[in-house]
Amino acid sequence: MKITIQTDASVQETTLNITCREITPELERLIEALRVTDKKLSVKVNGEIHLIDLKAILYVETVERCTFIYTEDGVFETALRLYELEAMLAEHNFFRINKSTLLNLNKIESLKSDIDRKIRVRLKNGYQLIISRAYSEEFKSKIGVR
Repeated sequence: MKITIQTDASVQETTLNITCREITPELERLIEALRVTDKKLSVKVNGEIHLIDLKAILYVETVERCTFIYTEDGVFETALRLYELEAMLAEHNFFRINKSTLLNLNKIESLKSDIDRKIRVRLKNGYQLIISRAYSEEFKSKIGVR
């Protein structure tokens, strides 16, 4: 991959152009990382790529090596892996709650202690997720709960 950067003081807005033979999964991940800085995430819908706002995301889950993004409007697939999304979304108030799920902390309505030090989280849409005990202490610390 060849990277060329040009600076020009007269430019009003930064523009990024990508020239490629084909869009590979690696290139999709790079493009996705750039879009997250604009607070949007690309998802696949019927073979087309759409952009969704990060604030619309309820949670992200990996199922059988596929990563899905859940919003109130539906479920969407992304080319990114969970660990890549975790790194990109950490500064946007997302937190890993178990081995396969990232939660948008802004979408929490209530918390309830569950068996074996697990925590049951109810989202604003009524859906419930379980925070595993491996992540529960760090979660409580993150949101300021004892």
